Amino acid sequence: MQASRRLRRSSMSNTLYYQPVQKAEAYCLPQFQTLDNHLSYINGSHGVYHSPSTASFSSNGSSICHQESQPYLSDVCQSSEMTNYGSPSSGSCITDGVNDFMHKLKELESVMLGPDSDFLESYDNSLPSSIASTEINSWRQMMEAIPRRDMKHVLIACAKAVSDGDLLTAQVLIAELRQMVSVSGEPIQRLGAYILEGLVARLAASGSSICKSLRCKEPASFELLSYMHMLYEICPYFKFGYMSANGAIAEAMKDENRVHIIDFQIAQGSQWVTLIQAFAARPGGPPHIRVTGIDDSTSAYARGGGLNIVGQRLSKLAKAFKVPFEFHAAAISGSDVQVENLGIQPGEALAVNFAFTLHHMPDESVSTENHRDRLLRMVKNLNPKVVTLVEQESNTNTAAFFPRFLETLDYYTAMFESIDMTLPRGHKERINVEQHCLARDVVNIIACEGIERVERHELLGKWKSRFRMAGFSPYPLSSLVNATIKRLLESYSDKYRLEERDGALYLGWMNRDLVASCAWK
Repeated sequence: MQASRRLRRSSMSNTLYYQPVQKAEAYCLPQFQTLDNHLSYINGSHGVYHSPSTASFSSNGSSICHQESQPYLSDVCQSSEMTNYGSPSSGSCITDGVNDFMHKLKELESVMLGPDSDFLESYDNSLPSSIASTEINSWRQMMEAIPRRDMKHVLIACAKAVSDGDLLTAQVLIAELRQMVSVSGEPIQRLGAYILEGLVARLAASGSSICKSLRCKEPASFELLSYMHMLYEICPYFKFGYMSANGAIAEAMKDENRVHIIDFQIAQGSQWVTLIQAFAARPGGPPHIRVTGIDDSTSAYARGGGLNIVGQRLSKLAKAFKVPFEFHAAAISGSDVQVENLGIQPGEALAVNFAFTLHHMPDESVSTENHRDRLLRMVKNLNPKVVTLVEQESNTNTAAFFPRFLETLDYYTAMFESIDMTLPRGHKERINVEQHCLARDVVNIIACEGIERVERHELLGKWKSRFRMAGFSPYPLSSLVNATIKRLLESYSDKYRLEERDGALYLGWMNRDLVASCAWK
């Protein structure tokens, strides 16, 4: 029992040091070696596993990842025809030798939580009663949740173990979760598959590597464009954001003859299709429209050819609707934009669009330059007629890991449930949509820190503070557009809800706000 007590104490001590790894074989948690080390405590030895990597954590906890490292090829990159996410055929080194691993787990459990009830009593007596009671109750709840297959409970317990540095508990739960997740199962099983990848990557301090590995088998450009279009069609989130922003722009520009729209994340340019059509039908004729499309050239795969292709498509559409049109390409990361990149011309009424993009800009918690506030001040100095903001209503920017995990779990559970209402669970395209359009964001939020964590959402209240600090005032949204969006939602599930609060529109799933939209001047 002294050995059992030593083992339990060691798992709680938070002294195990997680180092980044540089080889694919080492990326996955080295649980066989680590379990051997833990089991060695039972036999009286005290070895501690050290990663062979020469890299290290930075002082603020962010991983320092090496570009030359070979990323772990996760199941996220595997064929979407796979239905058992954690199957041995998936190529995941975490499940290699699973029989041997589970045998060792059983040995471990027999020592820690076996029939000898004296273990809990002796452990309880070895600590102050308040601490012991809390720890024992936590373990009991965790072990009770596994037989019930309460996946959300196990995911939370695993994240808590990762947060606390409890490697032993995390490994036990990771092994169990591998048997519970499925990319074709219930929403929580599907989301759990990607959350699990993020937890594993975080433990291995390889968040950056796994985010890169999610692109290791990136589909061809036209395929990814198809997946993104499908997500656009099956969920109203993007349509809601684009329609509300376009309504504000159309209202602000109803009397203008020359309109310049600056889009800080133009992607495929699909937002402007309906606005061009709306301007074409404007009484008195359409204005001359010039669109400046900003997008990092490294993401050209998502557009099937880059910014020039986007410009050609929009120009062709505008010509068909007899709308005078120009396109100005700015192949640059949004956070690096300067005034000279925007092609500002006199005599144009300016609209600036921030749709699902500002949360990618580093702020004061990441960079001394604080690009979020810098961009807003820069845009305000351009004296625009309207600035539109559409963002996910989530709080993941400066939150510590565990509350950030809980927020991510809650947010994406709602999103995966909404997808479940539209496409069957075994639908191959649905699997592709979730893997290629959502999984990367989930993994990045959970696995990465510092500059490598680019998914940094803020609640609308925080965005409002930033806009006001930059000198903006609210611009009222169009009631006509709001009514149109309500009619749009009627074609989807009745579990979607639209709510207007404090001059902003919120689109939610049941009781969870998911997207917020507002406008400024």
